[in-house]
Amino acid sequence: MNVATNLLHIQNQIEQSCEASGRLVQEVNIIAVTKNVSVETAQDAVEAGILHLGENRNEGFLEKWEYFGDKAIWHFIGSLQTKKVKHIIDKVDYIHSLDRMSLAEEIQKRASKKVKCFIQVNVSGEESKHGISPSELSDFIRRVGEFELVEVVGLMTMAPNTDDKKLIRECFSRLRELKNEVQALGLPFAPCRELSMGMSNDYDIAVEEGATFIRIGTLLVGNK
Repeated sequence: MNVATNLLHIQNQIEQSCEASGRLVQEVNIIAVTKNVSVETAQDAVEAGILHLGENRNEGFLEKWEYFGDKAIWHFIGSLQTKKVKHIIDKVDYIHSLDRMSLAEEIQKRASKKVKCFIQVNVSGEESKHGISPSELSDFIRRVGEFELVEVVGLMTMAPNTDDKKLIRECFSRLRELKNEVQALGLPFAPCRELSMGMSNDYDIAVEEGATFIRIGTLLVGNK
């Protein structure tokens, strides 16, 4: 597993997707999802030039945070239990899974500064996925405005695990439309400029549809 070589392939694909959609490569940030790999492999990613690291469990996040500290920009990308917020809140830079008011309330309670949050939207409607429904989004965001330490920087979704590229594209396109709708509300606590979408199997489509953060695990750093 050569992380630097993998990164080069991914960057080349991003360039192609940006060219196809008229975007700038600089608009796309790669998050190395290091949840299933060792500190040593995460170190390979950092040395290859990756700035953003993503974890989805407290234990794995805290282990790597203790090793890297502020050498990385930290993303918590998994479902976050309210009882575990206190352990990670002032260490993470972004939370990608804000999906309920009780979590927003706990972030407000535990944080000592503004926290950049993505609201997780279940665009596909799959019961197996977390996230609020698109129809609930506007109301949910307005209610989040009660919590001054929660900043809604963008939206996050996961596409269906399928080979149907049309269905995947529709999912990502819908999230982009929702982002535009939120921006049109003009809420100062919800600039909502970012889109966190796309993983190892569909990041090329996500980039074409406007992703600003893509979450790459297996394809970049493997799974051990």
